[in-house]
Amino acid sequence: MNDFAALTEELSALMLRAAPGMIVARQGPDGLSLNAPFPHPRKPKEAMWFGGVRTGKAYVSVHLMPVYSHRALAAGLSPALKKRMQGKSCFNFKAADPVLFAELETLIRDGAALYAKGWSMQDMAGGCD
Repeated sequence: MNDFAALTEELSALMLRAAPGMIVARQGPDGLSLNAPFPHPRKPKEAMWFGGVRTGKAYVSVHLMPVYSHRALAAGLSPALKKRMQGKSCFNFKAADPVLFAELETLIRDGAALYAKGWSMQDMAGGCD
């Protein structure tokens, strides 16, 4: 049986450090959820989700909505980080990896910079189709 508590804590701290302009929606031992500082472009009464960390049974997931909404962010991913990708905006980890975590932190920081500016559906550059 895997104990992912330390990994969840490390990835949550990484996301909080890399995305200072985002709003903590939920934080606890099972993960983290961050919202953007603007409403959802299609649902203005709802917060726009930025991403988060979630502890699962087989791995710890990092979800990063900017990778989905701004696909150019994923264009420069290393093959090793790309291999960790599940779907369009989720990265799964079973153990800490300092090299991949450094790349992930840069990716989160770049996504947070985009989201800190706010954007409209027209800004999405091919994402969320």
